[in-house]
Amino acid sequence: MSTRTRIAFLKGHGTENDFVIVPDPENTLDLPPAAVAALCDRRAGIGGDGLLHVVRSAAHPEARDMAAEAEWFMDYRNGDGSIAEMCGNGVRVFARYLQRAGHATEGDLTVATRGGVKTVHIAKDGAVTVGMGRARLPEGDVTVSVGERSWPARNVNMGNPHAVAFVEDLAHAGSLSSPPPFSPASAYPDGVNVEFVVDRGPGHVALRVHERGAGETRSCGTGACAVAVAAARRDGVDPAVTGTPATYTVDVPGGTLVITERPDGEIEMTGPAVIVAEGEIEADWLETFTS
Repeated sequence: MSTRTRIAFLKGHGTENDFVIVPDPENTLDLPPAAVAALCDRRAGIGGDGLLHVVRSAAHPEARDMAAEAEWFMDYRNGDGSIAEMCGNGVRVFARYLQRAGHATEGDLTVATRGGVKTVHIAKDGAVTVGMGRARLPEGDVTVSVGERSWPARNVNMGNPHAVAFVEDLAHAGSLSSPPPFSPASAYPDGVNVEFVVDRGPGHVALRVHERGAGETRSCGTGACAVAVAAARRDGVDPAVTGTPATYTVDVPGGTLVITERPDGEIEMTGPAVIVAEGEIEADWLETFTS
């Protein structure tokens, strides 16, 4: 831990996918899973779907090799304290924090993540666009279930794993408080984010999502990207074949994201990012979760 008695934090959200933001440029804080889970606890902590640990890439062992491309590393943690490869909504909020702190301005910047270096554009109207990389579509049939219902799902990897199931009614997803069962188990050895999707109109879908390590969340950026790709393929659209970008509007419980897959396979996600508060964490309290 640190000798500091108080530790700065901010709170932000992207389409109501909310995060505790902990600036720590030189990577001096000890944030084990128990401490992260305590901070993300909605009753006994600050509350959030996850935590954005803001560190200079050069100061973090997992990001040093990306420091030449991106000054800042998003050390992202799920709400239960586990480590995640990427969080699309989190990258947008991370970029908004960098802008607020004077580390970035309107225009383009890069952010290092465990899923690689991501390109970000902060627009004048406040929207943030993130280059989410390419989707991988592993072969093999996957099934997800809720109660007695089951559906075929599309296996989509956005740097983290997703199972996308098209359903008739989002209520069929149930409470999503616990991970929906899937098969075969070998498809997702480390667990999976599960999206349940309905159609709203041409190029327009809506989802509910169980995020691995967080439960049901108000939004999932990588999930929205996975859903857009799965919907495009279901609709017989592949930009790599047509040479034309494919854009889907994806409604999430917390708002709306716009996802575009380009002919080169790169996927761009555009949506809001809001900082709502800032304050201080009592270091003595946090230290009780670090031993």
